Amino acid sequence: MTKKLILVVSPPACGKTYVSKKLAETLNHVVYLDKDTLIPLSKKIFEIGNEEYNRSSPFFNKHIRDLEYVVILDLAFEALQYEDLVLVNAPFTKEIRNLEYVSSLSKKLKEELNASLYFIWVNASEETCHRRMIDRNSSRDTWKLENWDEYIKGVDFSIPTPLSSKESGAKLLVFDNDHDETFVDELTKTAKILETE
Repeated sequence: MTKKLILVVSPPACGKTYVSKKLAETLNHVVYLDKDTLIPLSKKIFEIGNEEYNRSSPFFNKHIRDLEYVVILDLAFEALQYEDLVLVNAPFTKEIRNLEYVSSLSKKLKEELNASLYFIWVNASEETCHRRMIDRNSSRDTWKLENWDEYIKGVDFSIPTPLSSKESGAKLLVFDNDHDETFVDELTKTAKILETE
């Protein structure tokens, strides 16, 4: 088995965290990282900047968003020096639609750690995501739920082309998380692929 950086991605509330944690519990020799762990630091930046806490705001996009991704990937690269699998739970919303970004990350992993890049796209419908966002009742979703029609216009539920492109150097696995009755089968299938390739 080769070392792997596994990025679990999807639009918000598709079930990334649940899928990621269940995979981490199932896999052997894995480090689990969640970008949401950085939220307390991000909240402090909002506070210092005298800004309303809104993770969809121009302030967030300008001063915080990209830095969160830099930090979580730095942690992932460090962890891969000591373990075979590192699983990162984060949306990577714009990055996964950028072929240059994906291919550069894949190349860096290969050159620095002789590791492979895997993406797990968590697939769920808009309706399922809306329901889950309401159910999880998180402060990070307040603006989204209060402005659902505006928010959802900017969400793309299609599988990003760069993830399945041969040029990217990455491998794509699709995890269907829209139906509870097939979850265990999807989990077993995905874990087997990650541990045998």
